[in-house]
Amino acid sequence: MNILIKIENERLQIEEYCDYVQLLHHDCGAEVTFTGYVRENDYAEPITHLCIEHYPDVTEQEIKKIAEQAAQRWRLTAVVVAHRVGEIAVGEPIVWVMTQSKHRRDAYAANEFILDYLKVSAPFWKKEYFKSGQSHWVAAKQSDQQQYQVWAV
Repeated sequence: MNILIKIENERLQIEEYCDYVQLLHHDCGAEVTFTGYVRENDYAEPITHLCIEHYPDVTEQEIKKIAEQAAQRWRLTAVVVAHRVGEIAVGEPIVWVMTQSKHRRDAYAANEFILDYLKVSAPFWKKEYFKSGQSHWVAAKQSDQQQYQVWAV
C-alpha cells in the first residue's frame, strides 16, 4: 500500500497529487477524494482567513498512523493526505484526502475515517481571523469528537 503525506505552506498542489496517484494505478477499482475549504461564514461575522500551526515531523507521523489504521480496517491500495499550514484565505483548500481501493465501499469508508481522525487526532492548531480584526483559537467541537467515537466501535 502506498501512503503519501504532504504538509504544505503554500496552496495545495492537488494536480500534482493526482499525477502521483495516476502512477499508482495497478489494480484500483475505486478512488475517493475529499477537499475541505476555508468557509467565510461560520459565525455572525465573516472570516477573512485562518492560520494553522503544527509541529513538523510530529504531524506527518501522526497522519501516517491514521492512514495506516485505515489500511488495517479496509483494503486500500493508496492513501494521500495533503494539509495546509500557515495563513489560508477564505475559499482556499485546507485539506485533500484521496483513498484508493479495489472496491468503492472501502475507499469511501476509509476516506471518511481519515477525515474524522484528522479533525480530532492530528496535531494542528487553528486560529480564525475576522473582518473586524478580531481573532480566536478554534476549540475542538463536540460533534467532531462524537463522530470520532463512532469509529471506536
